[in-house]
Amino acid sequence: MNELNYYGRAAVSEFLGNNIIYRNLIPVNPEIPGLPEIWEEAGLSSIKIPRKTTPEYAAVVAFMLKYIANQNNPRSPIERVVFIGDTHLNDGMAFQNICRAGDWFGMAFIAAERSDPFEVEMEKVNLGTIVLANRWTALKAFEEYCSQEDFHVDTQTAVLLDLDKTTLGARGRNDKVIDQIRIEAANQTIRKLLGDEFDEQDFSTSYRCLNQPEFHPFTADNQDYLVYICMIIGSGLISLSELTADVKSEKMATFNQFLKFSEDNKHSLPLNLCRVHDDVFNLVNNGDPTPFKNFRQEEFRLTISRMGQLPADTPLEILLKEEIVITQEVRQVALSWREKGALLFGLSDKPDEASIPTSRMVSEGYRPIHQIETNIIGA
Repeated sequence: MNELNYYGRAAVSEFLGNNIIYRNLIPVNPEIPGLPEIWEEAGLSSIKIPRKTTPEYAAVVAFMLKYIANQNNPRSPIERVVFIGDTHLNDGMAFQNICRAGDWFGMAFIAAERSDPFEVEMEKVNLGTIVLANRWTALKAFEEYCSQEDFHVDTQTAVLLDLDKTTLGARGRNDKVIDQIRIEAANQTIRKLLGDEFDEQDFSTSYRCLNQPEFHPFTADNQDYLVYICMIIGSGLISLSELTADVKSEKMATFNQFLKFSEDNKHSLPLNLCRVHDDVFNLVNNGDPTPFKNFRQEEFRLTISRMGQLPADTPLEILLKEEIVITQEVRQVALSWREKGALLFGLSDKPDEASIPTSRMVSEGYRPIHQIETNIIGA
């Protein structure tokens, strides 16, 4: 493993500005139209928010990239795409879909830090190459490889940076902090709602059990759904054993079925939980993929509290365990490519509510995550 070093502090906005889109597909940059304005032009059949691995998501991203490129430099349309991510399946699929949607050739770098011997693999795909590495330091070699292959990163190149567990909280190096914050946010949200009835051990057992892949068809692999389910279990409306038995027997196969069960029995819920249920029920029925707003706002507050708070002389191993830091390798190539005129864009499947403060939070001094200065660590 390469020795890690401290590179000062910065915010993601240093190299991305406001060119970032979160789950709702409404760019932070107000100059770029969002999903509500462009879904028909982008070829979608409805305004429903697509997930990152779908062709519909790629169509929206490609439309936005072409739009901002035309606004900034109409004589240099995008011809190439670089994608930096951390998961072979999800990011690799998103990369290929975006290349296909824009009719672009691309190069992707996907890494996850591991302790096994250094390894880099090349995977040729229809419209480019995916480079897989077990070290983030290999990103520098990837930059050089692009040059050797005559893949020029310039004004006609869009560079797409995955944010979570890539640009911030690099997978295998600093990503566990992101997971800890999400679990802590869920814990605190349910604790506030249940009060004295809250049992942390029961909550932890329910969360860990239902967060497993075998229950993803039921939870839709959606953290808002999962935390809501844990809240209902904590209220005593249904036990974990009853629920898991119903899911396995397909008596309760989907989250919508569970939501209907809660709706039918909400008269048994305390008033404050009933209000939360009503909010979640209505938002889900309106197509909102992030219906548990209390939970996501708690996640936002906790995320901010774990960025750039520890002093610079804190040992690196403690910084990596306790704070979300910027990945220096990603920052370095991003700054280099921006200098060459490339269009930089940040992509995140993280909900807007966990990334951008509400107007009330703004009045209290909160800023979006991408504008928060935090420590920079890399090799």
